[in-house]
Amino acid sequence: MSERSRTIAVTGATGHIGGEVARILTESGIPLRLIARSISRLPQLPGTESAEATFSDHDRAAAALHGIDILFMVSAAESADRLDQHRTFIDAAVSAGVRHIVYTSYLGAAPDATFTLARDHWATEQHIRSTAMSFTFLRDSAYLDFLPAMAGADGVIRGPAGNGAVGAVARSDIARVAASVLTDPDAHVGRTYDLTGREALTLAEVAAIITDVTGRETVYHEETVEEAYASRASYNAPDWEVDAWVSTYTAIANGELAVISTAVEDITGRPPLTLRELLGSDLNTDLNTDETGTDA
Repeated sequence: MSERSRTIAVTGATGHIGGEVARILTESGIPLRLIARSISRLPQLPGTESAEATFSDHDRAAAALHGIDILFMVSAAESADRLDQHRTFIDAAVSAGVRHIVYTSYLGAAPDATFTLARDHWATEQHIRSTAMSFTFLRDSAYLDFLPAMAGADGVIRGPAGNGAVGAVARSDIARVAASVLTDPDAHVGRTYDLTGREALTLAEVAAIITDVTGRETVYHEETVEEAYASRASYNAPDWEVDAWVSTYTAIANGELAVISTAVEDITGRPPLTLRELLGSDLNTDLNTDETGTDA
């Protein structure tokens, strides 16, 4: 089957990564089917068709995936039943005859990973492996774009990360890798890629870069694990969610996110962004935007 005759479906196109993957592929003239819970929220891209489905509805998902060869599966929104949703959607893909699935997993996915949600990603990978579908796993590090948002309104990043480092990766770099894999899936069958940035930073270094580039005074305050749970108690979030928040930091402290991989550049031919480059790009975008928020 030629590359052009393959049918590709993309989930998560209403979000950052899925939406960017869809844009890159359509700009290359590749027709897509975009699958979302609400098709009214999908980007309007040339050469795309849409189908409405949820991860948790097997029959509707199978209908939406009918005739699809290659599936880009962006992991579902964090929830207590996310793993069940993943398994249902994967089973629907099998029922629909999908041949290859490209799944956005997490760096260090393992049954005993410190970051609690990485365990769900491991279980999802294992469920995919149990099917007859070919697969490619993109194990993303923490999002580089998210690091500035870790600071509170007072400019303080609080958490039990110690002096551990994180090789965070920009969502745009993940999207570029995914688009490359989807364009030539046969070259990536059975592969698992660690997707990271090109530098590992401590949260103190992250805070210093944010301050330097943006002018927003930002510092890192190390908490104990007990202090981390106490400082997040006011959110009244469920236990699984608070565990995920705190374990993001303890995974950094344990060195599990300090990994640096060359996969982004190896696959796309271009190195991943650094935090300084990302923030500088965002700052330039802001400076070229008028007060209504549209491009000048």
